[in-house]
Amino acid sequence: MKIAAFLRSAALVTSVALIPATTATMAQVDGRASPEFAKLFAVFQRVKASYVEPVDDDKLIRGAIDGMLASLDPHSAYLDGGDLQRLETMIDGQYQGLGLSVVMQDGAVKVVSPFRGSPAEAAGIKAGDFITHIDGRLIVDTKLDDAVAQMRGPKGTAIKLTIFREGREEPLEVSVTRGVIELEPVTSELLSGNIALITVNEFSANVGADVFAQWQALKKKAPGGKLGGLVLDLRNNPGGSLDESVALSDLFLTDGRIVSQRGRARGETMLYDAETVYRGDMAEGVPMIVLINAGSASASEIVAGALQDHRRALIMGERSFGKGSVQSLLPLGKDAALKLTTARYYTPAGRSVQEGGIKPDIAVPQI
Repeated sequence: MKIAAFLRSAALVTSVALIPATTATMAQVDGRASPEFAKLFAVFQRVKASYVEPVDDDKLIRGAIDGMLASLDPHSAYLDGGDLQRLETMIDGQYQGLGLSVVMQDGAVKVVSPFRGSPAEAAGIKAGDFITHIDGRLIVDTKLDDAVAQMRGPKGTAIKLTIFREGREEPLEVSVTRGVIELEPVTSELLSGNIALITVNEFSANVGADVFAQWQALKKKAPGGKLGGLVLDLRNNPGGSLDESVALSDLFLTDGRIVSQRGRARGETMLYDAETVYRGDMAEGVPMIVLINAGSASASEIVAGALQDHRRALIMGERSFGKGSVQSLLPLGKDAALKLTTARYYTPAGRSVQEGGIKPDIAVPQI
C-alpha cells in the first residue's frame, strides 16, 4: 500500500492549492491584481465572512503561505522566530531527541535516515519510514518544524511513534527513548587485508580534512605503510555542507567536474571542479568502494555521483534518497525568513541528483 493511499483511507489528507502572496497588504489588492491573486483574496474574504467561527487574519495568511510552499517541494518553508531558533540548534549539531533526519512528503513526516548510534536507529526506524502519529496524536499535515519539536525532548524520556513502512499493510508502533545526539562526523578502522574503512556520518565542518587525516593515520598502522583498498561508508548520511562534499570528492580526483549547481537566477548557477588540494588523488592506485543506501542524501549523493561518473570508485548498496536541491535562506524582516529551493545539483555526467538519486553499480539490498 502506498503512503498516499494509506493516508486517504484513514481520512487524513487535505490538499489545498494556493496562489502565491505578494508584499502588498490585503487592503491594497484591487482590480489591477492578477486574476489568480484575486481568487485568493476572494477566498480570504469569503472565509472571513462565512466560516463557522471567527478566524484570525494571521492564521489564514500563514496557512496560505505554508500551503503555497508545500505545493513546491518538501524542502521549502516559511520560518518565523521559533523556527529559526530550532534551525540554529540543528546547525549547532547537538540536541536531545531521537536522532533523525526528516522531510515532509505526502503530508507526513518521512525519515531520510536515522543517525548512526542514535536512539532512532536502535529502535529500528529505517530510511523511507513515514511517521503519522506522535504519542497517539496525528501529525499529518502538521508543520515539519512542529513535528520535529515534538520529537525532541529531555534525554531519558520515552516517545511513541506510529510508522507506515512500504511493504507492510499495517502501521508499526515504535517506542523510542530520547538521548543526547552528538555525532562524530568521521570514524575509521583498519580491516583485515589492510583495507581502510572510513565512515562519514555527516558533512559538517572540516570533514574533508578529517578524512585526509584518518587516511594518513591508517597508512601508518598498515604494515609497510601500504593499504590494499578503501571502503568509504556514506550509508545513513543525510548530508550537510556542499563545500565539504566538494572537499571530500577532491581528495580522490585529480581534475574535472565534481558537481554543478543550476538555478533560475544567474547567481544560483555554479560549477565546482577538482582543485587537487592534496596534490592529486590521495589514494592513487588503491581500489575504492563507496557504500550508500536509501538514507544517503544530499552531500553524500554528490560524493557518490562524482566518484561514480569519474570511475574512481565502485558504488555499492541501495539507490540513494534523491535529495539534490539547494535551499537558500531569504530574510523577511527581523524575525522571519523563507527557506526556498533555488537550485538543483547535477553530477559530472549531467544527472540530476533530485530525480532518482544515485543508482549503485552493484545493488545490495538492505546493506
